[in-house]
Amino acid sequence: MTTAKQGRVLVVGGFGAVGATVTAALEGWFPGRVLPGGRSRGVRVDVGDPEGFGRVLDGLGDVAAAVLCVEPPGPGAARACLERGVHLVDVGATPRLLDGVAALHGDAVRAGATAVLSVGLAPGLTNLLAARAHEEVGGADRIALTVLLGTGERHGGDSVRWTVDGLAASPSGARPARFPLPGYGTRTAYPFPFSDQYTLRAGLGVPDVTTRLCLDSRALTAALFGARRAGLGRAARHPAVRRALTGAFGAVHVGGEGFAVRADAWRGGRHAVHALTGRAQSRVTALVAARAARAALTGTLPPGVHHVERLPVLAGLPEELAADGALTLHRPAPAGER
Repeated sequence: MTTAKQGRVLVVGGFGAVGATVTAALEGWFPGRVLPGGRSRGVRVDVGDPEGFGRVLDGLGDVAAAVLCVEPPGPGAARACLERGVHLVDVGATPRLLDGVAALHGDAVRAGATAVLSVGLAPGLTNLLAARAHEEVGGADRIALTVLLGTGERHGGDSVRWTVDGLAASPSGARPARFPLPGYGTRTAYPFPFSDQYTLRAGLGVPDVTTRLCLDSRALTAALFGARRAGLGRAARHPAVRRALTGAFGAVHVGGEGFAVRADAWRGGRHAVHALTGRAQSRVTALVAARAARAALTGTLPPGVHHVERLPVLAGLPEELAADGALTLHRPAPAGER
């Protein structure tokens, strides 16, 4: 395990939809030690400039941990942290970026620093529920994750851009499927490139993992994925179309702020299900990130780069959040997809 650190915490993007909650939560645990930052407010820092980011860390001098609530274009900012022995919590959700940070494992171990990846709702809590279901069936050979997101919440720019990028990505070979979701009935969800499915295949050794997405609005779900089948994904690969879609999605608020997650695991005739529901996806993502940073600062995590489901100390995060009223845990009766 690493040792507890007494330095300050830099929250990059600390004034955004996720970062402001991370900052508030950490300030409650570590009063006077939290520094919100961004390109125009607080500590001036730009994750797109790794060398400049490193100079900021050096100038501050006593940064013990950094929480990235904005997604950098590459792993340079993570490398700047880990090479200096600064713990890192990365809210990023792009598989390419997460793989780049994971490749810094050796640097982190040598410096005695910890990086926690797959932090949030999806990836994050989805990983933890999948790991539970996987263990319950004695090692799954197939896992299905279903995520329902509310369209009424005002998401940050990175989240909206990530959604558009997901629509532009080439669809996987998986098919849509229908699953009962607590509080929302049986919903049709569509394969979507959440990073958790790629992480879990490698981390848990499960050959078949698929994450599917639906929205709380049935009509908007049908329209969005119908448009993808009709060619929206190919069109969204053009920069001008992508910018227009990002602006349009950022302005759509037709549903509520609720979310639901369901994790199904199968092995032979065994089937386990875990689920959770809550409100305000951005807030819950922030609370997961803040608790991961707290664990790093208190020296309870091993050095190196780790996805959240590989850290036993964080396995109880769903119960912690449920106790605080941030979400509700469910154990639906096993039922196959439809």
